[in-house]
Amino acid sequence: MRSRAPLEVVRRRWRWVAVMALLGVVAGLCYSLYVPKTYRASASVFFSLQYGDSASDLVQGSTYTQNQVASFARLATTPAVLEPVIDELGLDTGVNALASRIEASAPLDTVLVEVTVTDRSAEGSARIANAVVDTLSTTVENLAPRNDNGRPTVEATTVAPAEVPGGPAAPKPPLNVAVGLGIGLLVGLALAWTREALDNRVRDASVVSEVTDLPVIGSIGTRSRASQPVVIESEPHSPQADFFRQLATNLQFLGVPGANSANGRDLRTVMVTSSVPAEGKSTVAANLAAALAESNARVVLVDADLRRPATAQLLGIEGAAGLSTVLIGRATIDDVLQEWGTSGLHVLASGRVPPNSGELLNSPAMRQVLAELRQRFDFVVLDAPPLLPVADAVILSRAVDGAIVVANVTKVRRHQLAESLRSLEQVKARVLGVVLNQVRRRDPSYSYEPYGGDVEWAPAAEEFVAGRAHLTGAAPAAPGNGQPAAVEPGRVPTATGAGEGPSGPSSAPHGKDG
Repeated sequence: MRSRAPLEVVRRRWRWVAVMALLGVVAGLCYSLYVPKTYRASASVFFSLQYGDSASDLVQGSTYTQNQVASFARLATTPAVLEPVIDELGLDTGVNALASRIEASAPLDTVLVEVTVTDRSAEGSARIANAVVDTLSTTVENLAPRNDNGRPTVEATTVAPAEVPGGPAAPKPPLNVAVGLGIGLLVGLALAWTREALDNRVRDASVVSEVTDLPVIGSIGTRSRASQPVVIESEPHSPQADFFRQLATNLQFLGVPGANSANGRDLRTVMVTSSVPAEGKSTVAANLAAALAESNARVVLVDADLRRPATAQLLGIEGAAGLSTVLIGRATIDDVLQEWGTSGLHVLASGRVPPNSGELLNSPAMRQVLAELRQRFDFVVLDAPPLLPVADAVILSRAVDGAIVVANVTKVRRHQLAESLRSLEQVKARVLGVVLNQVRRRDPSYSYEPYGGDVEWAPAAEEFVAGRAHLTGAAPAAPGNGQPAAVEPGRVPTATGAGEGPSGPSSAPHGKDG
């Protein structure tokens, strides 16, 4: 189990706590609504000893009465007292059932007995309490010893008759809701801690640091299902695209391109893999290649997953001929190389799925293909199979300059990531780091998009352009063609695309720095 601060656990699992707290409140309300109302009425009786006239006799009598008063209280729930009460009031109940609704107690160092009765009727609770006190008084006097005159030595006096209660004693909605809320919170916290203890997903960089000493070189946020997979091309201004640009920048700090690595190799060929299938490695590889190609570098994306290729479908290109076709000598690289996108990215699809993918990737032909691509391109990004199901990626890792392991925070487990990294370590492959995928980011600071849609120039911008034309003696430039054109009165030029006007980026709408 990972050691986490309590507040961090609550922040991560707050839904569990909130749901259980809500259920506790609902349970308290339901209990208050559906439990029958009950009323409580209390009566008190005073016992005194009628024996002797001297002070010493009175003291002895008081001590005797205090010693006996606890017995008098227990006598209140016996059949000797309750049967006459049932007969007198005509109650439709038994002695045991009535005794369960009666509480009789003797306060310490007193000769009082307090009788409390619980009943569904306010009047009934007071009536039964008074009847029990009267019957108890009579029973005690009958059981007490007699003096010389035949009178009972113990006299009972009702000092506080029961009154009809003004409201129900139970249920108490505020108390029940508070108790339900407290229990719900405790249960929710217990479930949150249990779920946190059982959750072994690689959720963040802190978990990666517990598994390996490798750095987290990228953290890719979640994207909407409606967005295209290669956001660098389809949504270049989205936060998702910037995540991949940050990954490309981090690779440059690791030595891409030109900087020599510890083993004397330049980071020119980079393999992207994952521990298990469906972690998004193909999407990460395609966007990484597109992000590198944005810098006018020569980049080729190679689909080296010869078992379940995904690049051709991901990019919408022809995938029948590609890497496997070149490896078996049926075509050259130029025959199957395809250009994709607006940044000049080249793609080498996988081709047909061969029966011996491991042998092909470990063949001299594969090393020759990589050497040729390394000479022709600045970056070679390979989409490799996952590490745990097959050994293809482990074989391929020895032929590239570095490997990136994608860890999907919603899928991969700690032991899976540790095992996949251990398999690369056993063949002495160079692992550049881990890229976390599908990381949830709710913080709005991660969104910094330009103004959307077609933005009209403000009237002040039109006056500014017209004023400069008047000072220089030239007509204002027409948007898009670079030829002089006059601005018609009452008409406002528009700039297609966010943040770009006819004079370039300096003509941002409203004069703000986006």
